[in-house]
Amino acid sequence: MSRIRLCRRSSCFLCPSSFTSPIQRPCFRRSSYIQPKSGLRLRHCSTTPMSRVRLHRRLLSSTSPPTPSWSPRDAFAAATERVRAGTLSRDDAHHMFDELFRQATPVPGRSLNGFLAALARATSSSACITDGPALALALFNRVCREEAGTQVAVPTFCTYSILMDCCCRARRPDLGLALFGCILRTGLKMDQITANTLLKCLCYANRTEEAVNVLLHRMSELGCVPNAVSYSIVLKALCDNSMSQRALDLLPMMAKQGGACSPDVVAYSTVIHGFFNEGETGKACSLFHEMTRQGVKPSVVTYNSIIDALCKARAMDKAELVLRQMTTNGAQPDTVTYNCMIHGYATLGRLKEAAKMFRKMKSRGLIPDIVTCNSLMASLCKHGRSKEAAEIFDSMTAKGHKPDIISYCTLLHGYASEGCFADMIGLFNSMKSNGIAANCHVFTILIHAYAKRGMVDDAMLIFTEMQQQGVSPDVVTYSTVISTFSRMGRLTDAMEKFNQMVARGIQPNTAIYSSIIQGFCMHGGLVKAKELVSEMINKGIPRPDIVFFNSVINSLCKDGRVMDAHDIFDLVTDIGERPDVITFNSLIDGYCLVGKMDKAFKILDAMEVVGVEPNIVTYSTLVDGYCKNRRIDDGLTLFREMQRKGVKPNTITYGIMLAGLFRAGRTVAARKKFHEMIESGTTVTVFTYGIILGGLCRNNCADEAIILFQKLGTMNVKFSITILNTMINAMYKVQRKEEAKELFATISASGLLPNESTYGVMIINLLKDGAVEDANNMFSSMEKSGIVPGSRLLNRIIRMLLEKGEIAKAGNYLSKVDGKRILLEASTTSLMLSLFSRKGKYHEDMKLLPAKYNFFDGCS
Repeated sequence: MSRIRLCRRSSCFLCPSSFTSPIQRPCFRRSSYIQPKSGLRLRHCSTTPMSRVRLHRRLLSSTSPPTPSWSPRDAFAAATERVRAGTLSRDDAHHMFDELFRQATPVPGRSLNGFLAALARATSSSACITDGPALALALFNRVCREEAGTQVAVPTFCTYSILMDCCCRARRPDLGLALFGCILRTGLKMDQITANTLLKCLCYANRTEEAVNVLLHRMSELGCVPNAVSYSIVLKALCDNSMSQRALDLLPMMAKQGGACSPDVVAYSTVIHGFFNEGETGKACSLFHEMTRQGVKPSVVTYNSIIDALCKARAMDKAELVLRQMTTNGAQPDTVTYNCMIHGYATLGRLKEAAKMFRKMKSRGLIPDIVTCNSLMASLCKHGRSKEAAEIFDSMTAKGHKPDIISYCTLLHGYASEGCFADMIGLFNSMKSNGIAANCHVFTILIHAYAKRGMVDDAMLIFTEMQQQGVSPDVVTYSTVISTFSRMGRLTDAMEKFNQMVARGIQPNTAIYSSIIQGFCMHGGLVKAKELVSEMINKGIPRPDIVFFNSVINSLCKDGRVMDAHDIFDLVTDIGERPDVITFNSLIDGYCLVGKMDKAFKILDAMEVVGVEPNIVTYSTLVDGYCKNRRIDDGLTLFREMQRKGVKPNTITYGIMLAGLFRAGRTVAARKKFHEMIESGTTVTVFTYGIILGGLCRNNCADEAIILFQKLGTMNVKFSITILNTMINAMYKVQRKEEAKELFATISASGLLPNESTYGVMIINLLKDGAVEDANNMFSSMEKSGIVPGSRLLNRIIRMLLEKGEIAKAGNYLSKVDGKRILLEASTTSLMLSLFSRKGKYHEDMKLLPAKYNFFDGCS
């Protein structure tokens, strides 16, 4: 039997540069499923007796005398143990083979195979082996060179099976298929393990259909019968490629074969997991029930798959049921189970349930791992509870888990979101001492935190330190800095960073261009903005669309900069973008806001010219503009014009019209418009009733408003606190004081809470009636309820008390004026000057005021 020579130029089996020519495709009954993709050259040694003799003589003549104390069997056994212990280095392995080739004693095949198998499963270590499978292949290449001679046993099917597995682990399944071709050419008899490894190579090479074909039809030709492992390999590949239905179809075939090939818990769990990943929850659950009916007991892995899918679907109640079923059936939840539950609750913000699950996990003797801790920390930080997240972070070391870069990023982001800069920087400084190197993401979090709050200089210090530590900013970092400068109008700085980024070979994306273009649009640099848009087009980067420009135009209009907004509108048309109805509506709103109704109406005409159909928002905005600019008749005309053009007014449009009519004192017309609204079938909301009740009260129709209010009450209309405030004031205005007090007393019963305006209405009306003590009690109730009075209310109370001669009580309220949040209004100061100056009515009572107001004594 001949040996296979893997001819190569270097010792690294996986080095693409060493592959010199394409492989000749091996033939397996003229099938085409073995087509290695690499340039690996595999060729047979000559199998004639004479060639063997010549080779043996050449090897003997070049072999040095053996080292007496060196035993290949013992050396390989010791090396295998060192691989398993993680103490064998790549150089040690090659030195052992150097010694092997100098000996005359052959190595037993079992020793070689054991050593290669150990390498295939070796755990990577920075100090020792970094890639066990690749090293195994490299060493086997040395074995197969002619220079190795007879010191090494002839490779068997077991050797090739191990090497094929190495190829899969090294992510080179194409090489594994090439090795299988070598097995066919040597005539070695196949076994079940080798056949399963072939299936694995095909699946890893994304040749799943060929794997199915081998499983169902070709394994018998190889002299093997598929077993449960064979099916499991193919089932997993099908599910990984979103072909779970094909996998499901294989289960009855497994059952038909029976015996050791019957579908087991692994097969069922694989397909169930596949269906969940494809979103086929119903099929997954049906298969789970079928599994239990067939007497296959679900494992922890099965339950974990179901719980994970339910948690991701936010069906936590169902996940809880499955968890209880799991424990009832004797499957003990593991760390993965609880991680899924904790992450599910945490994602939904149900932190109490997440914490409860965390405690339950520990009570079962399971130690939360770093995934658990990071998940809880992320949820706490997301909900503004970074201090609690920090407690988990600090406890991780005590649990035997060193915080990783994800842990640091999570807590840093939490501190940044809450503005806890001292904690953020303290945590950042601790990273180095704990052996965690800050990466680009860490620095970007810090930069964004400062930039978000306008602390640009601090952000730039971090940006500089980042580069000093050898960390290069990425596109996200530059985007953060550039958008901040652009937002602040520091466009020179923004362009400096933009050019620096380009010089470093980082391609600006749409977000970066958009932020800097917006900066130029907002700060008058339209020429530069147009240049940048052209640059984007030339580079093939999608330019900002009309939605982007609509946002800019709307922002300018809301700020009253409608002319600047119109310039942006012109830019939009210049670059070939088509304005839509939102663009025109924003401009109309801007012109209405600054009172330029004629220009707003011209925009309406322009819309129709370019073929953009005005909608209900367009007309409602114009009607509102006419009403607020005291052009009620023009508003009514447009209202009727809108109806003639087939645009039906909605609740908001009628509300605008009603408010305008009441504001103009045209209550009769308002009543007619309201009846028209009802007859048209337009929905009448509480907001509409608020406009009508408020309008009636302002137009001296309080009694009518009260009647309507009471009628609505019998209809179980749910009023807002604003409406109740209006009606309390109206009742006081028409001297229905007891009704006003009763209405105030029923506010809490109606499910509402009094606000500052509610208390203000009651206090002012009580003071008007001279009920000073009752007003003081009402003010105390307001403060006890946690409502802080505003300057306007406090100033009005002070003035009313001073006018009534209640100097001492006015002084109590004056003591609440802090000069920061609450200021004395000019009218209050003027009144005090007239009352407490030397010629004032209450000059002698100035001592009843707080000492800081004694300066009135010197005024005349």
